[in-house]
Amino acid sequence: MTNLGYVEALAMSDNTASNNPGKMHFMLWSTPPRLTFHQDMTEEERSIMFKHIAYWTDKQNQGIALVFGPVRKPDDPHGLAIIEVENADQVPTLIAEDPAVIAGIMTTEFYPMMAVLPK
Repeated sequence: MTNLGYVEALAMSDNTASNNPGKMHFMLWSTPPRLTFHQDMTEEERSIMFKHIAYWTDKQNQGIALVFGPVRKPDDPHGLAIIEVENADQVPTLIAEDPAVIAGIMTTEFYPMMAVLPK
């Protein structure tokens, strides 16, 4: 197997690694406001996080979010999602409409991914 450069890999990421031609995959990395967030959320923060979970569950039901959830890495807790979209322009909108992002509880970065999915 040859080593692909990042640009070539990104160009292929829309459909080569997936069995869903025409789809693109992205990893979303969400950062909470503090390391202890999962342990000491306020009631208001907990309410917003329930809305955040409902939002991404809806996206999962639509076939957009393939997997999502918290990663409890002790020194770097964060949320992680793998999403499948028609085009890269959808990603900033999906993030901007997340209730936790709207409320300022989380910041989310995203990166293209060459996802290999089960058949």
